[in-house]
Amino acid sequence: MTDRLNTIFGWVLFAGIVALGLSVVSALYFRADHPERPEKLGYVIEGAEEEGGEEGPDLATLLATATPEAGEAVFAKCTACHTIAQGGPNQIGPNLWAVLGKPIGKHAAGFAYSSDLSGNGGEWTYEAMNEWLASPRAFASGTKMSFAGLSKAEDRANVIRYLYENGGGPPLPTPAAATEEAPAEDAQPDDANAGAPPADSPAAAGAVASEEPSDDGSDNIGRN
Repeated sequence: MTDRLNTIFGWVLFAGIVALGLSVVSALYFRADHPERPEKLGYVIEGAEEEGGEEGPDLATLLATATPEAGEAVFAKCTACHTIAQGGPNQIGPNLWAVLGKPIGKHAAGFAYSSDLSGNGGEWTYEAMNEWLASPRAFASGTKMSFAGLSKAEDRANVIRYLYENGGGPPLPTPAAATEEAPAEDAQPDDANAGAPPADSPAAAGAVASEEPSDDGSDNIGRN
């Protein structure tokens, strides 16, 4: 019995030594004792870009190309909670007729806005509406609106154009490209040189000759 126990303990000890050896070898191979990152990563994803990337067109440019028809299609997501016809009733959300340019959280009479939205201050400018449509909770954290928002800038611009067609609003912003200074007009000749003949013309040569003194020292100007 004692010999059998000794044999078992021996094998257990041997297994432990083997496991320890494998651990040391693997640590050396995979550089587990070096905290710095290896020179080359194990898996490199080519072409992966950091989140963010290049910014798209500004809001004014998007609004210039947006259409109320496209906005109406996107607004279909909102009709479960909102009406937009003039004189339409409030539902889960307020009626949205002529909301653009009106005070934030105070547009629809009788609707119980959240205090976070009604206390926001300001008006529904195009920039404010764009931020609201992108993420209502980021705009007013205590809003009662459960809609997550529209992630695509083009969708937001189209909805804003649809809102504009239903009640109007402030003048649409002008895209930056359209406000660039026009090229300067062709330079006009100085007044002092206006009407003067070209330098190489016969008339110019005659004018120069008439102002040159004669051989006898008299002035030719009086003779012309």
